Amino acid sequence: MVAREAGKEPWRYAAAGISIALRVTPRGGRDDIDGIEQLADGRSVLKVRVRAIADGGEANKAVLVLLAKSLGVPKASVRLLSGATSRLKQIAVDGDPARLGEALRQLVSAKSTD
Repeated sequence: MVAREAGKEPWRYAAAGISIALRVTPRGGRDDIDGIEQLADGRSVLKVRVRAIADGGEANKAVLVLLAKSLGVPKASVRLLSGATSRLKQIAVDGDPARLGEALRQLVSAKSTD
């Protein structure tokens, strides 16, 4: 199921940037953002897949690099807040919150038209 309502975005705005709720699929065949998914408990998450395996933090590193590249920010601006050993993660991205939110909306809308 895909969440499309504005209130269901899996990111939250803060003064220094945004935090994003993710559901990560390691060994997913490619590094890509697959769109928004609604979990059984009603929370929305950004679906991300990476080629890296979930061993020694390799998948986490790949997720941070993918998000930095996709959002056009330096890798140092993206950090893992929680979920180091879980598929569900919270990521913080430093930068202009409005620009980052718009970039995420564009990425997600491009996936919904594929």
